[in-house]
Amino acid sequence: MTGFMNVAEREMPHNLEVEQALLGALLIDSNCYDKISGFLKPNHFYSSVHGDIYEAVGRFVERGKDPSPAALRGLFRDREDLKDVGGEQYLFSLSENAVSVVNAFDYAEQVQDLHLRRAMTVLGAQMQEHATSFDLEEGAREHIENVEKRLYELASTGVFETNFFSISESLDVAMERAEAAFKDKGTALGVTTGLASLDTLIGGLHRSDLIILAGRTGMGKTAMALGMGLSAAREYVATGGKRGAGVAYFSLEMSHEQLSGRLLACEARVPSDKMRRGDVRKEDFVRLAEARSVLGGLPLHIDQTPALSVPRLRVRARRLKRQKGLGLIIVDYLQLMDPSRSGDNRVQQVTEITRGLKTIAKELDVPVLALSQLSRNIEQRDNKRPLLSDLRESGSIEQDADVVLFVHRENYYVQQSLPAQRSDESARAFADRLAKWQARNDETASQAECIVAKQRHGPTG
Repeated sequence: MTGFMNVAEREMPHNLEVEQALLGALLIDSNCYDKISGFLKPNHFYSSVHGDIYEAVGRFVERGKDPSPAALRGLFRDREDLKDVGGEQYLFSLSENAVSVVNAFDYAEQVQDLHLRRAMTVLGAQMQEHATSFDLEEGAREHIENVEKRLYELASTGVFETNFFSISESLDVAMERAEAAFKDKGTALGVTTGLASLDTLIGGLHRSDLIILAGRTGMGKTAMALGMGLSAAREYVATGGKRGAGVAYFSLEMSHEQLSGRLLACEARVPSDKMRRGDVRKEDFVRLAEARSVLGGLPLHIDQTPALSVPRLRVRARRLKRQKGLGLIIVDYLQLMDPSRSGDNRVQQVTEITRGLKTIAKELDVPVLALSQLSRNIEQRDNKRPLLSDLRESGSIEQDADVVLFVHRENYYVQQSLPAQRSDESARAFADRLAKWQARNDETASQAECIVAKQRHGPTG
């Protein structure tokens, strides 16, 4: 079998004529630099001389000076590599032989495209080398994830980005959002939660926000998160992608079969425990089949990888966004995520995780809904309603989150307080206490509160 050619033996993709045409256009009209400097960097040029000339042009432009060949010649007077192409006169020949200033942007895109092709060639060779060698520090799966990360970075390189926006541009965006909210009164501006009153209060789940959904065990965090994801996916399909979102559900605790079973039971309105035991009637099974048909067409994707780290979650989310589209990430739940640095204490580890999730939200421009446990301290209080201080390792979670939601079911604690007759208590007194407990149990049954404990850009409630 014929082996792959070594990278050093291979003719790397390049076009020196295009690089020369671009530099000539810049030397004639330095205004072209502002149009391309956001995405084209000196290391994108195949010729190191051309990259240095481009960098010098940039330094002149940034200082408000004209980068003419005469002005640049002093920088390159003693360059040995420039002598190979004609010395200082090469700078003048670039401007004299420039074809067109109008096509400068097209030239820049071609230079960058060829740079990406060279990077892909090198990456491919590294993949081949790693596949045929054995590295105890990095297994095949880790290498694949690193390659995916680098490919995503290469794919993102061509996107024009800037760190600064003028106040006029920012105001235009703010006005567009205000206008959209005005036209769609009563409709969530962000990704819908499926709960009308919650959407009214927080405006839906907004892009680049980290939303924490917290509660004690048994409060229904997973059920509520699944409901939010289901509502977002439904609206995405119903509106043809105009609203709602494709959803990535990262389940670190439950398997995808368990989550899918919950969704199926909820959609078909069949008790999930009966469905697991097979204790369903024929008409129930018909409803389950119909629910399967409806749910199967929704853009809801479940990842059941246990002990997932933030970098690995980022790689998977990037891949899903690139391949199928992504508008909402749900993490169930953040205390089960694997920290990158195992030597740190738990507070530092959770800080790293929450900041990593916030970074993913901003980087992918999607809301990240992360479930969180509450500390046991809440069980020791008479008032069981959760507070921000009840967040386990609360400092970083409370600080990094844009929105903190608590799910609270009073009935959970009511059922735990089922009265027993005391030895010194009469039957009538016990019956009165039991009746009061039963009334409270009936009042709180099947009810849950969603408490907005923090909202960076709006009210709580």
